[in-house]
Amino acid sequence: MTDQKTAIVLLSGGLDSATTAAIALADGYRVIALSFRYGQRHDRELQAAATIARKLGLEEHFSIEVNLSLWGGSALTDNSISIPKEGVNPDIIPITYVPGRNTVFIAIALSLAEARGAEAIYLGINAVDYSGYPDCRPEYLAAFQELANLSSKAGLEGKAPRLVAPLVRDSKVDIVRRAIDLGVPIADTWSCYQGGSEPCGLCDSCRIRDKALIEAGYLEFATPTGRELHQPTVT
Repeated sequence: MTDQKTAIVLLSGGLDSATTAAIALADGYRVIALSFRYGQRHDRELQAAATIARKLGLEEHFSIEVNLSLWGGSALTDNSISIPKEGVNPDIIPITYVPGRNTVFIAIALSLAEARGAEAIYLGINAVDYSGYPDCRPEYLAAFQELANLSSKAGLEGKAPRLVAPLVRDSKVDIVRRAIDLGVPIADTWSCYQGGSEPCGLCDSCRIRDKALIEAGYLEFATPTGRELHQPTVT
Protein backbone atom coordinates (compact mmCIF):
# COMPACT_ATOMS: atom_id res chain seq x y z
CA MET A 1 0.00 0.00 0.00
CA THR A 2 1.11 3.57 -0.62
CA ASP A 3 -0.06 6.96 0.53
CA GLN A 4 1.04 8.59 -2.73
CA LYS A 5 -1.77 10.52 -4.40
CA THR A 6 -2.98 9.40 -7.83
CA ALA A 7 -3.76 11.34 -10.99
CA ILE A 8 -5.24 10.32 -14.32
CA VAL A 9 -3.57 11.88 -17.36
CA LEU A 10 -5.18 11.91 -20.79
CA LEU A 11 -2.24 10.87 -22.96
CA SER A 12 -2.78 11.34 -26.68
CA GLY A 13 0.85 10.87 -27.67
CA GLY A 14 1.30 14.54 -28.55
CA LEU A 15 3.66 17.12 -27.09
CA ASP A 16 1.08 18.79 -24.84
CA SER A 17 -0.20 15.61 -23.22
CA ALA A 18 3.31 14.22 -22.73
CA THR A 19 4.38 17.46 -21.04
CA THR A 20 1.25 17.34 -18.89
CA ALA A 21 2.09 13.81 -17.76
CA ALA A 22 5.58 14.96 -16.79
CA ILE A 23 4.09 17.87 -14.85
CA ALA A 24 1.78 15.51 -12.95
CA LEU A 25 4.79 13.37 -12.02
CA ALA A 26 6.69 16.46 -10.91
CA ASP A 27 3.68 17.43 -8.79
CA GLY A 28 4.17 14.19 -6.87
CA TYR A 29 1.38 12.06 -8.34
CA ARG A 30 1.35 8.40 -9.20
CA VAL A 31 0.18 8.71 -12.79
CA ILE A 32 -2.26 6.48 -14.63
CA ALA A 33 -2.32 7.25 -18.36
CA LEU A 34 -5.50 7.02 -20.43
CA SER A 35 -5.44 6.97 -24.23
CA PHE A 36 -8.21 6.51 -26.78
CA ARG A 37 -8.56 4.73 -30.08
CA TYR A 38 -11.44 6.89 -31.25
CA GLY A 39 -11.49 6.03 -34.94
CA GLN A 40 -8.73 8.45 -35.84
CA ARG A 41 -7.01 8.16 -39.21
CA HIS A 42 -3.93 6.37 -37.87
CA ASP A 43 -2.51 4.77 -34.77
CA ARG A 44 0.81 6.63 -34.91
CA GLU A 45 -0.17 8.79 -31.94
CA LEU A 46 -1.14 5.73 -29.91
CA GLN A 47 2.26 4.21 -30.59
CA ALA A 48 3.76 7.46 -29.36
CA ALA A 49 1.59 7.38 -26.24
CA ALA A 50 2.80 3.87 -25.38
CA THR A 51 6.43 4.93 -25.85
CA ILE A 52 5.98 8.05 -23.72
CA ALA A 53 4.24 6.13 -20.93
CA ARG A 54 7.13 3.69 -20.85
CA LYS A 55 9.86 6.33 -20.94
CA LEU A 56 8.22 8.41 -18.21
CA GLY A 57 7.86 5.28 -16.09
CA LEU A 58 4.08 5.50 -15.69
CA GLU A 59 2.70 2.64 -13.63
CA GLU A 60 -0.41 1.99 -15.71
CA HIS A 61 -1.59 2.89 -19.19
CA PHE A 62 -5.11 2.16 -20.38
CA SER A 63 -6.02 2.38 -24.08
CA ILE A 64 -9.79 2.52 -24.61
CA GLU A 65 -11.74 2.14 -27.85
CA VAL A 66 -14.54 4.65 -28.43
CA ASN A 67 -15.19 4.64 -32.17
CA LEU A 68 -16.33 8.15 -33.07
CA SER A 69 -15.66 7.42 -36.74
CA LEU A 70 -19.00 5.57 -36.90
CA TRP A 71 -20.67 8.93 -37.45
CA GLY A 72 -17.68 10.99 -38.63
CA GLY A 73 -18.11 14.74 -38.78
CA SER A 74 -14.38 15.48 -38.69
CA ALA A 75 -11.41 15.16 -41.02
CA LEU A 76 -9.71 13.17 -38.26
CA THR A 77 -12.40 10.47 -38.21
CA ASP A 78 -13.63 10.47 -41.82
CA ASN A 79 -11.12 9.62 -44.55
CA SER A 80 -13.40 11.15 -47.19
CA ILE A 81 -12.71 14.61 -45.70
CA SER A 82 -9.33 16.10 -46.56
CA ILE A 83 -6.99 17.35 -43.84
CA PRO A 84 -6.69 21.14 -44.32
CA LYS A 85 -3.17 22.37 -45.09
CA GLU A 86 -3.70 26.09 -45.60
CA GLY A 87 -2.63 27.11 -42.10
CA VAL A 88 -4.50 28.20 -38.98
CA ASN A 89 -7.42 30.62 -39.37
CA PRO A 90 -8.21 31.99 -35.88
CA ASP A 91 -11.77 32.93 -36.91
CA ILE A 92 -12.86 29.47 -38.06
CA ILE A 93 -13.21 26.22 -36.14
CA PRO A 94 -11.48 23.80 -38.54
CA ILE A 95 -12.87 20.55 -39.89
CA THR A 96 -10.29 18.72 -37.74
CA TYR A 97 -12.49 19.45 -34.70
CA VAL A 98 -13.97 16.14 -33.52
CA PRO A 99 -17.52 16.66 -32.18
CA GLY A 100 -17.70 15.88 -28.47
CA ARG A 101 -14.25 14.28 -28.28
CA ASN A 102 -12.98 15.91 -25.08
CA THR A 103 -16.39 15.60 -23.43
CA VAL A 104 -16.37 11.84 -24.03
CA PHE A 105 -12.74 11.48 -22.97
CA ILE A 106 -13.09 13.44 -19.73
CA ALA A 107 -16.27 11.56 -18.81
CA ILE A 108 -14.42 8.25 -19.10
CA ALA A 109 -11.47 9.71 -17.18
CA LEU A 110 -13.87 10.65 -14.38
CA SER A 111 -15.06 7.04 -14.22
CA LEU A 112 -11.50 5.76 -13.99
CA ALA A 113 -10.59 8.42 -11.43
CA GLU A 114 -13.48 7.52 -9.17
CA ALA A 115 -12.78 3.79 -9.45
CA ARG A 116 -9.13 4.32 -8.53
CA GLY A 117 -9.60 7.08 -5.97
CA ALA A 118 -7.63 9.58 -8.05
CA GLU A 119 -7.51 13.13 -6.75
CA ALA A 120 -6.91 14.80 -10.10
CA ILE A 121 -7.32 14.47 -13.85
CA TYR A 122 -4.58 16.21 -15.81
CA LEU A 123 -5.48 17.48 -19.29
CA GLY A 124 -3.16 18.84 -21.96
CA ILE A 125 -5.69 21.30 -23.36
CA ASN A 126 -4.41 24.69 -24.51
CA ALA A 127 -6.28 27.89 -25.37
CA VAL A 128 -3.41 30.01 -26.74
CA ASP A 129 -1.58 28.41 -29.70
CA TYR A 130 -4.20 25.93 -30.89
CA SER A 131 -6.71 25.41 -33.69
CA GLY A 132 -9.67 27.08 -31.99
CA TYR A 133 -11.47 23.99 -30.69
CA PRO A 134 -14.35 24.89 -28.32
CA ASP A 135 -13.48 22.11 -25.86
CA CYS A 136 -9.99 23.49 -25.16
CA ARG A 137 -11.05 26.68 -23.36
CA PRO A 138 -10.88 27.54 -19.65
CA GLU A 139 -14.66 28.14 -19.50
CA TYR A 140 -15.28 24.65 -20.89
CA LEU A 141 -13.01 23.19 -18.22
CA ALA A 142 -14.76 25.15 -15.45
CA ALA A 143 -18.16 23.91 -16.59
CA PHE A 144 -16.95 20.32 -16.67
CA GLN A 145 -15.57 20.68 -13.15
CA GLU A 146 -19.08 21.57 -12.00
CA LEU A 147 -20.37 18.43 -13.70
CA ALA A 148 -17.66 16.37 -12.02
CA ASN A 149 -18.73 17.75 -8.65
CA LEU A 150 -22.38 16.77 -9.25
CA SER A 151 -22.25 13.57 -11.27
CA SER A 152 -20.68 10.98 -9.00
CA LYS A 153 -20.64 9.45 -5.55
CA ALA A 154 -17.17 10.93 -5.05
CA GLY A 155 -18.48 14.35 -6.01
CA LEU A 156 -21.40 14.17 -3.60
CA GLU A 157 -18.95 13.27 -0.86
CA GLY A 158 -16.87 16.33 -1.73
CA LYS A 159 -14.10 14.22 -3.25
CA ALA A 160 -14.54 14.85 -6.96
CA PRO A 161 -11.21 14.83 -8.78
CA ARG A 162 -9.86 18.23 -9.79
CA LEU A 163 -9.57 18.87 -13.52
CA VAL A 164 -6.09 20.29 -13.94
CA ALA A 165 -4.96 21.91 -17.19
CA PRO A 166 -1.45 23.20 -16.45
CA LEU A 167 -0.82 24.32 -20.04
CA VAL A 168 -4.15 25.97 -20.81
CA ARG A 169 -2.77 29.52 -20.88
CA ASP A 170 0.76 28.72 -22.10
CA SER A 171 2.03 29.55 -25.56
CA LYS A 172 3.27 26.58 -27.55
CA VAL A 173 6.88 27.71 -27.22
CA ASP A 174 6.41 27.90 -23.44
CA ILE A 175 5.15 24.31 -23.54
CA VAL A 176 8.24 23.23 -25.48
CA ARG A 177 10.49 24.92 -22.92
CA ARG A 178 8.65 23.20 -20.06
CA ALA A 179 9.00 19.88 -21.87
CA ILE A 180 12.74 20.39 -22.24
CA ASP A 181 13.12 21.30 -18.56
CA LEU A 182 11.14 18.23 -17.50
CA GLY A 183 13.06 15.84 -19.75
CA VAL A 184 10.06 14.93 -21.89
CA PRO A 185 11.08 12.72 -24.85
CA ILE A 186 9.93 15.31 -27.39
CA ALA A 187 11.23 13.37 -30.39
CA ASP A 188 8.94 10.48 -29.45
CA THR A 189 5.78 12.59 -29.39
CA TRP A 190 3.46 12.77 -32.39
CA SER A 191 1.22 15.73 -33.18
CA CYS A 192 0.64 15.41 -36.95
CA TYR A 193 -2.91 14.78 -38.13
CA GLN A 194 -1.54 12.43 -40.77
CA GLY A 195 0.04 9.04 -40.19
CA GLY A 196 3.22 7.84 -41.84
CA SER A 197 6.84 7.71 -40.77
CA GLU A 198 7.37 11.50 -40.77
CA PRO A 199 5.09 14.45 -39.89
CA CYS A 200 3.50 16.13 -42.90
CA GLY A 201 4.67 19.61 -41.86
CA LEU A 202 1.58 21.22 -43.40
CA CYS A 203 -1.42 20.52 -41.17
CA ASP A 204 -2.36 23.00 -38.43
CA SER A 205 -0.89 20.83 -35.71
CA CYS A 206 2.46 20.49 -37.48
CA ARG A 207 2.65 24.20 -38.24
CA ILE A 208 1.97 25.22 -34.64
CA ARG A 209 4.35 22.61 -33.24
CA ASP A 210 7.23 23.26 -35.67
CA LYS A 211 7.06 27.02 -35.18
CA ALA A 212 7.34 26.56 -31.41
CA LEU A 213 10.13 23.98 -31.64
CA ILE A 214 12.16 26.31 -33.84
CA GLU A 215 11.55 29.32 -31.58
CA ALA A 216 12.59 27.30 -28.53
CA GLY A 217 15.79 26.21 -30.26
CA TYR A 218 14.87 22.54 -30.31
CA LEU A 219 14.28 22.35 -34.06
CA GLU A 220 16.64 24.14 -36.42
CA PHE A 221 14.42 23.92 -39.47
CA ALA A 222 11.29 22.17 -40.64
CA THR A 223 9.93 21.48 -44.11
CA PRO A 224 7.47 18.86 -45.36
CA THR A 225 10.49 16.82 -46.50
CA GLY A 226 12.83 17.10 -43.55
CA ARG A 227 13.65 18.25 -40.03
CA GLU A 228 16.90 18.98 -38.24
CA LEU A 229 16.75 18.43 -34.50
CA HIS A 230 18.94 20.27 -32.06
CA GLN A 231 18.17 19.12 -28.55
CA PRO A 232 19.19 21.72 -25.95
CA THR A 233 20.90 20.59 -22.78
CA VAL A 234 18.40 20.22 -19.95
CA THR A 235 19.32 22.43 -17.01
